[in-house]
Amino acid sequence: MKAIAVIGVALMALTWSAATARAQTGAAPQGRAEAQPPAPPDGQPISAAQIQRWFEAFTVLQAQDALQLSEAQYGRFVTRLKALQDTRRRHQQTRNQILADLRRLTNPQATAGDETTIADRLKALRDEEDRAAADLHKAYDAVDESLDVRQQARFRLFEERMEQQKLELLTRARQNARAAARGRGR
Repeated sequence: MKAIAVIGVALMALTWSAATARAQTGAAPQGRAEAQPPAPPDGQPISAAQIQRWFEAFTVLQAQDALQLSEAQYGRFVTRLKALQDTRRRHQQTRNQILADLRRLTNPQATAGDETTIADRLKALRDEEDRAAADLHKAYDAVDESLDVRQQARFRLFEERMEQQKLELLTRARQNARAAARGRGR
């Protein structure tokens, strides 16, 4: 099972590189890559950010078939999809940082946080959520400009399916990590 996970992660890394190259040249995918995907170095943990980027690359490649994009649409769509993904990631990172601040400020074991500081961080969270909503709306509009109406609907369904797959993969990865930890503990 570990070998499958390593191959999957490596494949996603390879597909990210291929998708980026195709997006920059405006070329649509032309079948499966012949090269063997590189495996991550043994013993080095893969960060959540790396997994997220690899899954995003995998999503870009899967979108070609799911949306039935023409060669003319592909380069423009990929560029805009990557901008949407970058927008999501950037806002999620900012939101996570603000939440970490709030967690630290409200931790019962720590000294009581200054209420003014907590109120400021709450306002920052609300402001960030407003900015994220506006930026995501613009990014979706840009993606939609590269698609016809049927493809726009397929894209929304496709995103939902990809999110479900990501959650399933993360759940399996956690289960495998726990099983491996129990196996090492014996």
